[in-house]
Amino acid sequence: MAAIGNRGTVTEASGFDPEADAQKLHQAMKGNGTDEAVITEILPHRTIAQRQHIKEAFKQAVGKGQFSHQRSSLHSNGCFGAIIVFVLHNGHVVFVCFICVLAEYGKDLEEDVRGGTSGMFQRVLISLVTPGRNESDSVDEAQVVQDAKDLYDAGEARWGTDEVKFLTVLCVRNQNHLLRVFEEYKKISGRDIEESIKREMSGSLADVFLAIVKCVKNKHAFFAERLYESMKGLGLTDTVLNRIMVSRAEIDMLDIKAQFLNMYGESLPSFIQGDTSGDYRKILLELCGGD
Repeated sequence: MAAIGNRGTVTEASGFDPEADAQKLHQAMKGNGTDEAVITEILPHRTIAQRQHIKEAFKQAVGKGQFSHQRSSLHSNGCFGAIIVFVLHNGHVVFVCFICVLAEYGKDLEEDVRGGTSGMFQRVLISLVTPGRNESDSVDEAQVVQDAKDLYDAGEARWGTDEVKFLTVLCVRNQNHLLRVFEEYKKISGRDIEESIKREMSGSLADVFLAIVKCVKNKHAFFAERLYESMKGLGLTDTVLNRIMVSRAEIDMLDIKAQFLNMYGESLPSFIQGDTSGDYRKILLELCGGD
């Protein structure tokens, strides 16, 4: 399904007809059961933008109430229903690592964060969902040294942790700059930044800072690790698996697959075959492009 030059596994379907797709999906989902084969044939082979056209055509054809009812009924259809609900969402994806920490669709993300979190964890999440990160490729070497020293002074060099300093550096600086900060930090402290975060923090705050660091260092390895852990039951859930598979299919799933094979010695499709089943497995395999 992937096109040359595209690192995703899902590309625009040629001859796209949203009205025809909507009618097929309506027929597949009405009544007491669902025709999973029809759904699997259509949705994983449409881009996020095309799925939105299908949703609008669906609503026009059957009404918003009927569409909402049929989509809601998917929730009772186990893992298959859950991933289809994700596929039908609007694909709103925020900062690359944030999808595994918090991924809300169709709502005001910042409002959700403020309503459902508190303290420093809330401040970090809000920093991630609001503009503020330097998006350039520039590296200020003097600032690199200062940032590394600030992080060391905020953690390893003091009793307690100045978490604001970690937020200021990790949530604002660009990727190239942060990679140099991590190198400089190790020179100063003798530790990798991840090790220091684990020593200085715990719980959700440690998780989100570690996620940022891992994404900066190698985002494809980060997603490969999350996929592995979600299927092996190492503290993650089907929700994490679904979010990654749906959100990365159009962006960099080919790179994630390559990284997965390199890290675990088994292809992602083979791993999916062994750890999932039925129509849910079929959807996942379609999203990752098969073998």
